[in-house]
Amino acid sequence: MTKVLVLYYSTYGHIAQMADAIAEGAREAGADVDVRRVPDLPGIQVARPDAPVATIDELANYDAIVVGTGTRFGRMSGPMAMFLDQAGGLWASGALNGKVGAAFTSSASQHGGNETTLFSIITNLLHFGLTVVGLDYGYSGQMGHEEVVGGAPYGATTIAGGRGERQPTDADLGGARYLGRRVAETAKKLFG
Repeated sequence: MTKVLVLYYSTYGHIAQMADAIAEGAREAGADVDVRRVPDLPGIQVARPDAPVATIDELANYDAIVVGTGTRFGRMSGPMAMFLDQAGGLWASGALNGKVGAAFTSSASQHGGNETTLFSIITNLLHFGLTVVGLDYGYSGQMGHEEVVGGAPYGATTIAGGRGERQPTDADLGGARYLGRRVAETAKKLFG
């Protein structure tokens, strides 16, 4: 059975909701899914403890890794960057080469850096040797313009508001579920 890890950092809970939707989509595609979070920075307790804390070594145990974090000034959050920075040993050994990866994020506003944050995550995934799956336009929910919705061809997104007051929409969560299914289906094709 295809094993998928949904790895996230969430301050206001938006990314945790998206992580759960991604996991749901991957399970619908028949994958065995674990949801884990990265720890807060030392001395700072912000993240909601919605999931067990991941370790670097366990990343090698999965066929696919979907990484999500809120946007911090147009890039991934410090806790996620610090966690991934510890994966040098996995990189050096090639332990993640050929696995499937994807990204998801949130920002305060429509133009708050969602796409650049996705790229900052994807850059790490590519350096680790992962094959990246995006949120393709098979998910038409990201195409609407009647309401503010997240989504980009690079990954699932949501708009949180400056103080976290806006929750992920049905379209945002639908995009996350779609991305989870696509990741699991792609990993299944690669690993049988």
